[in-house]
Amino acid sequence: MKYTTRKSAILLLSDGTIFHGKSIGISGTTFGEVCFNTGMTGYQEIFTDPSYYGQIMVATNAHIGNYGVNDKEVESESIKISGLVCKNFSFNYSREDATGSLEEYFTKQNLICISDVDTRGLVSYIRDNGAMNSVICTDDTPIEELKAALAKVPDMKGLELASKVSTKEPYYFGDENAKYKISALDLGIKTNILRNLAKRDCYIKVFPYDSKYSELASFNPDGFFLSNGPGDPEPLVSSIEVAKEILANDKPLFGICLGHQVIGLANGISTYKMFNGHRGINHPVKNVITGKGEITSQNHGFAVNKEELDNHPEMEITHLHLNDGTVAGMRLKNKNCFSVQYHPEASPGPHDSSYLFDQFVENLKK
Repeated sequence: MKYTTRKSAILLLSDGTIFHGKSIGISGTTFGEVCFNTGMTGYQEIFTDPSYYGQIMVATNAHIGNYGVNDKEVESESIKISGLVCKNFSFNYSREDATGSLEEYFTKQNLICISDVDTRGLVSYIRDNGAMNSVICTDDTPIEELKAALAKVPDMKGLELASKVSTKEPYYFGDENAKYKISALDLGIKTNILRNLAKRDCYIKVFPYDSKYSELASFNPDGFFLSNGPGDPEPLVSSIEVAKEILANDKPLFGICLGHQVIGLANGISTYKMFNGHRGINHPVKNVITGKGEITSQNHGFAVNKEELDNHPEMEITHLHLNDGTVAGMRLKNKNCFSVQYHPEASPGPHDSSYLFDQFVENLKK
């Protein structure tokens, strides 16, 4: 057994609280909103999910890295989290089809990580005090200097981040001879969403976040999709306008996560920043239309206003989060439009919600 000495590192929260740990070997500082994910597996999918852009991720699972990484298990072309906080970081891995170690993966993309942290204490603290900005430091920068830099980091409320992760140019996904054509607005789209649509005989053209309705409509699609993504939905004025025009033209529309929030805003339903968001692969949701329960994968720090949705004459709630009663899904009564706050494409994780893609395709047929 080879023993190595690792440098001390800290996680500094914006309220001045400090958690101590060890660097995995990448020197520097990184800033972001600290949040936690309760998933027991799927760390590579989490790290590459564009919805996590600008966030420092705390892993509640005790072991991270133990099954390495696989080049095919990504939700985007690069790591999107700002940094990682964990208890035990596995430098070795044991999965036969892994293509490398997590340490090599982080080193290649220069992701700063602090391990050996009391993650139970940290998660408990975040749960009680709310999500807040933070900094991981592994290079001995003085505390006062870190505090000054951290004070300048903008709050997630009001922050537009879709532009940081959206495609710069339109691109296609799937079989061009597929039965259905979909125009997708990329606010931070996950690759597995595209896979789920493609395997249901859809050919997708993915457009940049600031594309106009006329551009999406020029593909002559059978339906439209608004993707997941990071940040506050309220600054996405152009995306909200696109959703309004899709509905005004009475076209089929499906939204996930940030896309769900954009659809809410397009219909006059406000959104708000949650004290702590939902992040994990074990969140219970009830489909209030069918009465069935679903175990879902979720990743969001904003939500639509339930009271306003209850009082909206043309909209109705379709899904509720069973832990806190927040809105997990909705639809328009007079339009071919529905959306969910969670991730039916999640993999690895539960597949209870994959029927939503089938429902969208059925709406295209109508």
